[in-house]
Amino acid sequence: MSIILDEIHRVVGDGGLLRGSDVSSRPTSWVDPTPNTAMAIIRPTSTEQLSRVMKICHRHDQVVIPVGGGTGLVNAVCASSDQLLISLERMKSIENIDSAGCTMTVEAGVPLQTIQEVAAENSLLFPIDFGARGSAQVGGAVATNAGGNEVLRYGMMREQVLGLEAVLADGTVISSMNRMLKNNAGYDLKQLFIGSEGTLGIVTRVVLRLRSALASKSTALVAVDEFGKIPTLLKTLGSALGGTLNSYEVLWHSYYKLITDAHPDRALPLANEYPFYILVESCGADQVSDKARFEAVLESAFESELIIDAAIAQSEKQSAEMWAIRDDIETLLQQMVPLVGFDISIPIQDLDKYVGIVRDKLEEKWPGDARIVTFGHLGDSNIHLVISVGPDTPAREKTVMDIVYQQVSRFDGSVSAEHGIGLDKVDYLHHSRSEDEIALMKTLKNALDPKGILSPGRVFQL
Repeated sequence: MSIILDEIHRVVGDGGLLRGSDVSSRPTSWVDPTPNTAMAIIRPTSTEQLSRVMKICHRHDQVVIPVGGGTGLVNAVCASSDQLLISLERMKSIENIDSAGCTMTVEAGVPLQTIQEVAAENSLLFPIDFGARGSAQVGGAVATNAGGNEVLRYGMMREQVLGLEAVLADGTVISSMNRMLKNNAGYDLKQLFIGSEGTLGIVTRVVLRLRSALASKSTALVAVDEFGKIPTLLKTLGSALGGTLNSYEVLWHSYYKLITDAHPDRALPLANEYPFYILVESCGADQVSDKARFEAVLESAFESELIIDAAIAQSEKQSAEMWAIRDDIETLLQQMVPLVGFDISIPIQDLDKYVGIVRDKLEEKWPGDARIVTFGHLGDSNIHLVISVGPDTPAREKTVMDIVYQQVSRFDGSVSAEHGIGLDKVDYLHHSRSEDEIALMKTLKNALDPKGILSPGRVFQL
């Protein structure tokens, strides 16, 4: 092992190779605070350095695990003492902003929040947004095809990537830095790396698609008395707001009550007595006219009994307070320990039935002890389940996962909406992908990484 590290050290220098306590002082991930056990952390400063590092690792059959900001939730970046972590945290340059073409070219280690802020300074918008924006790196977001709060309007990370550069397992650099919306010249190779979780190559640079900044924002928290009205309200708002609907976040009563009860000093936008709450946000071009239309649409929904109560934010502060309830994952985790969390997609019309079946099966297995909290983006079919059923044991966790994912399969849903498969969901991929699909995935893996040194065991087992 020392031979490999000596060779790598000659490429990346002192600052590019962390060992010993410099490794163990870092947590394994955001959700796993235990000391990192990797043999070393390699921190290249350029695609060229990473290419040379990967050639060394390929020659020695050395396993490497790419890691971004460590904010993933599927146990994808843990490394054993004989494995190397590759971090692009020193590759954080914003190389170019093309205001006319609405693109930004960045290195993979740039945090999402930095991209958002720089885009805003140039009257542009980068729409991928979620709670870990300050830590999550764009390379990791590309590798996992991240989503977030505005997928309903702008799509997943895949829709924001025009071009990228990646280093393959053998050190080959694939540079496909396209900056155009239209380019049908052969295979769209960037798609191989978006969402592949670092198993086919390590993304080093990205050309991002930006949008024009929006001048208006209207936010409201509304209450609904039955689930059947939620898809109808979504369709109504989408049509009446003329394509300006950004977010449609649904909070089951279990989530809203848990979060608000934990903060009795926090002013409630709405009483915590309703079955469902929806955080609605619309963004457009004119604050005055957009606000008037937003309020008129909600008033019409109230008159037609699609909603039974509503609070419209009258300031940026009130909007932030509403979002703070939706984004208070820290309180959720504290209140539900020990827990098992899920990120799944189910066709919208089946979501409430699905949640009911899961709840019934948990109650049947653990009568009186099962707790389930539900919330999510829902406008894009994505919900999160947080489940607690008592003592935290591997056997209980597996039983809970079996219940949740078996029902996902029943409704033709996805076991992963936006966080990927990692190591945690490998045994459940077959609930969402056919044997032929998984076989093709393995064919691609074997073609691009025949030695299996890039993130082995993630997504599927070879």
